[in-house]
Amino acid sequence: MKIAVTGGSGKLGRSVVRRLNDEGHEVLNLDRAGERSPGLVLVDLKDYGQVVDALLGIDDRHTGFDAVVHLGAIPAPGIVPDVATFHNNMLSTYNVFQAARRAGIKKLVYASSETVLGLPFDIDPPYIPVDEEYPARPESTYSLVKHLEEQMAIQLTRWDPQLSITALRFSNVMDPEDYAAFPAFDHDAALRKWNLWGYIDGRDGAQAVLRALENAKPGFETFIIAAADTVMSRSSAELVAEVFPGVELVKEVGERETLLSIDKARRMLGYAPEHSWRDHAEAGG
Repeated sequence: MKIAVTGGSGKLGRSVVRRLNDEGHEVLNLDRAGERSPGLVLVDLKDYGQVVDALLGIDDRHTGFDAVVHLGAIPAPGIVPDVATFHNNMLSTYNVFQAARRAGIKKLVYASSETVLGLPFDIDPPYIPVDEEYPARPESTYSLVKHLEEQMAIQLTRWDPQLSITALRFSNVMDPEDYAAFPAFDHDAALRKWNLWGYIDGRDGAQAVLRALENAKPGFETFIIAAADTVMSRSSAELVAEVFPGVELVKEVGERETLLSIDKARRMLGYAPEHSWRDHAEAGG
């Protein structure tokens, strides 16, 4: 496929661009920053004119796309003032979705967030492992935008039954060099309780994007995308009992199994995480 990736210069974006290229797709990175190259076009996603023009065609680059992967955003709360987060992320996503519709592109995959599940879980989740079945519980402006983007996607796919939009609720994205810090989490279970001790290796995040492009059907679906394990050496059931004693553990979980359920992504997308921080630690890296 010919694929536009917004935010391809970012932490997750770099892994996504690399994986899609490795799979033989033609990829163009649309981002506001990055080193000059044939695979990058500098685009301000807040400017609808630039976005629609970039998706329709760019001289010496492309004449159209089969799919869009939208990752370009301020990536977390607190980086800029809340209103700047809202204005940037909400407008950018609307512009990308609308421009893709005008360009006749029927396959969209984009980065939603684990934050819509109720992070940082100062209020207990309704049950554990958390999944996609309970209503969104945004607790920050960043998370509110992610929720509103999902609501927008629901309506856009209602308007056009042939349109496929997949929201991937990524956990905390990690690269191998980040794993050296993980053993320090063990001494205090509260350090990472804010996302139920979850994470996602950027390479597995890229795999999830690929699987969504290959397997998502028309309509809207959302999927939690996390590693198969937690950031902790302690057992998952023990962590829940200690930190969330009033929350029901609704299924038996493996010794260090993720508490951000990836069952739906496994079942519907064929997502199968391949990387763990433990492998990196065992390799001595």
